[in-house]
Amino acid sequence: MATGYVAMSLQRYPLVDQLADALRARVRDGEWEVGSRIPSETQLSAELGVGRSTVREAIRQLVGSGMLAARQGAGVFVVSTEEVADWPTVVRKAAIADVIEVRLAIEVEAARLAAVRRTDDDLIRLRKAIARRDGLSTRDREQFVDADLAFHAAILEAAGNPVLTALFESFLSRLREALLAYMDILDLAPTPAQTASEMHRAIYDAIWYRDAERAAAISRDHLERMHTRLMGRT
Repeated sequence: MATGYVAMSLQRYPLVDQLADALRARVRDGEWEVGSRIPSETQLSAELGVGRSTVREAIRQLVGSGMLAARQGAGVFVVSTEEVADWPTVVRKAAIADVIEVRLAIEVEAARLAAVRRTDDDLIRLRKAIARRDGLSTRDREQFVDADLAFHAAILEAAGNPVLTALFESFLSRLREALLAYMDILDLAPTPAQTASEMHRAIYDAIWYRDAERAAAISRDHLERMHTRLMGRT
């Protein structure tokens, strides 16, 4: 079947475009399923009888359209059976997802430590941050994001680890930018915001009860839900 794809007349349009169409057809026909790794450039070059540079350019077209994704050191994978028209949004989502990954690395452990080390003053700061956030509408996005960040910063302070705090503060401006972009892309509505508020209160409760594992688990769940919603899996 692969040879048939390449047997089209080469005079009709450039070989790279022909090859991109051939690879696109493999994805849409289910020969390469979503989540699977496609053959290497060398394998495709030998199989299809074209140069590696041609294969590389064809793959680049499909990566650019959102059907394929290159993963450092792992290869090229199928991520969608359809091409994405709004590619700039895909790029923005990927940047926000990177920030969420950093948050997972910092904030989950911070919540765990906060439950162990928190003081009464820390609890007061957390309650004030929750109250301020809950009193704002998501329509006031900058104020809402600042209030949200104040809650997470209070958790970092309660954790009592200066290294974690320094890491958090070092990318705080980028985190703020990512949260604003997140709200802009998803046009955040009251329901998801309310769900997040409930999870913030649940994190606070776990910290109040000094339940370190629950505080960490809820923090992780909160951030993973953000990632899932961002990438459109719910």
